[in-house]
Amino acid sequence: MRRLLLSLLLAVTGGTASVAHAGETFDPEIDAALKTASYLYIATKRLNGEWSTVAPVWFMYDGEALYFTTSPTSHKAHRIHRGSPVRVWVGSKDGPVFEGQAQFIRGNPDLVKRMAEVYRQKYWLAWLGFFVPRPRQVGAGKIVVVKVTPLTVSIEE
Repeated sequence: MRRLLLSLLLAVTGGTASVAHAGETFDPEIDAALKTASYLYIATKRLNGEWSTVAPVWFMYDGEALYFTTSPTSHKAHRIHRGSPVRVWVGSKDGPVFEGQAQFIRGNPDLVKRMAEVYRQKYWLAWLGFFVPRPRQVGAGKIVVVKVTPLTVSIEE
């Protein structure tokens, strides 16, 4: 089964890839990039199977997963809700890339507070108080927290 999935992935991506099972850690190159990068570039799959336009996002990385926020009405949120994988470029649109499984995290104000602190340390606009995730925004449904874990450790395009 794993060979079949890898073959399908290679056919779809037109390159080489290695597959991680759910719960596995990030590839060492991806892990190192996530520890130092300020931005992620995210794409999700449309209903027609094509990848969406790549969008930059702020994020928090805790060594096991990465987290970002988005509007619940965004295309990204709608696609994640329907089960779309997420393709992530780390640091730049030409940075290391992987595919991940995304899920919404609800009812975790401590996570949102940790994200806010990381954002304040990483991003000067957040330090000024702008675009910082707040538990009340998440609780009110104004923003959603997305958790991404690796599915595909590396993709060479």
